[in-house]
Amino acid sequence: MTDTPGTVLLSGIVGSTAYGFAHAGSDVDRLGLFAVPTEELHGLHRPAESHVTTGPDVTLHEAAKWCRLALSCNPTASELVWLPEDLYESATPLGQELVGIRSSFLSAPAVRRAYLGYADQQFRKLLTRDTTDPATRRRAAKHARHLVRLVEQAVRLHRTGRNLIRLPDPERVRELGERIADRPATAEQLLAEAADRLAGPGVLPGAPDPRPAEAWLRRVRAAHYAPPRDAPPAPGAPTQSTGGALGPTG
Repeated sequence: MTDTPGTVLLSGIVGSTAYGFAHAGSDVDRLGLFAVPTEELHGLHRPAESHVTTGPDVTLHEAAKWCRLALSCNPTASELVWLPEDLYESATPLGQELVGIRSSFLSAPAVRRAYLGYADQQFRKLLTRDTTDPATRRRAAKHARHLVRLVEQAVRLHRTGRNLIRLPDPERVRELGERIADRPATAEQLLAEAADRLAGPGVLPGAPDPRPAEAWLRRVRAAHYAPPRDAPPAPGAPTQSTGGALGPTG
């Protein structure tokens, strides 16, 4: 895991490897969340909330930012707490606690908005690709695979309340993606059917429950707070507080 000014609480392998799309030569994507020392949040300048590197491909979000992303059901960030056990590379007790409250981040409107929004982005990329070029055609197929994945994950979440990261039949998704890459318009029906399903009855609540996340984040802040040691006053500095009252001026 890449250097970060804080403690990594949870991290794992995500992306194509997690979904089952990886092939020889595929990049390995890693995602994690970290906690900064709590005292760093008290100054004028807040620490960076995300750290992203390439070669290796690693994305780390600070704990509070990750929670905000998860409460909006961001598909990329959220998958961190739904990974199969063998894909986790580090998990502190606080990281394991977060996995335990993962369902509280879910809500039907956010899943519909986020997952279909991302799927629609993939669809729009397909419409602008000139697939006569082999490299562009490969990228188009990748967009199409992720479009299918996002739609199927959204429908499963809506129906079961669980996010299945490792796809049960990745080869079927790959083949469907190839067909969509050749004829992008065929994805329109897939998107329309998913929108209809997500508008119907499901098991997800109408809004997330932020209370477990708030309580968890406060435990993170408490665990990563180190009271500053007493230091001697700077030369010329007052050694006793006046309680906020101004002394006589003349």
